[in-house]
Amino acid sequence: MPRILGIDIPPHKRVDIALRAIYGIGPVISKLVLENAKVDPAVRAKDLDEQQISKIVHALQETQIRGEKLMLEGDLRRELGQNLKRLKGIKCYRGLRHLRGLPVRGQRTQTNARTRKGPRSTVGVQRKANVKS
Repeated sequence: MPRILGIDIPPHKRVDIALRAIYGIGPVISKLVLENAKVDPAVRAKDLDEQQISKIVHALQETQIRGEKLMLEGDLRRELGQNLKRLKGIKCYRGLRHLRGLPVRGQRTQTNARTRKGPRSTVGVQRKANVKS
């Protein structure tokens, strides 16, 4: 099983698809990296030799999008986490929605929003024990 940047990529998939297992790489960046590394995208990941893997790793480290190096895996996760932490810290609207576990981007919450709010919790009526019915 090939390892690229500390991530095991799926061996039976094509390389252009298998690279997407790395956090921060999608279809466009995958094709761009393989083009820069001069590796055929139709090759299966298990058929890559050490030289091709090293070319891909080098291309991942050297590829630039809009003048900036690619941010992948841990760095990207850390950056996104810091962004959310900043929003929560300044108590802006988006930060408060993240804190409360509600939809952030203006979706309705009266109905739907179950993915964000979680399963329904039924609220029952509390009665006093010594009251006659």
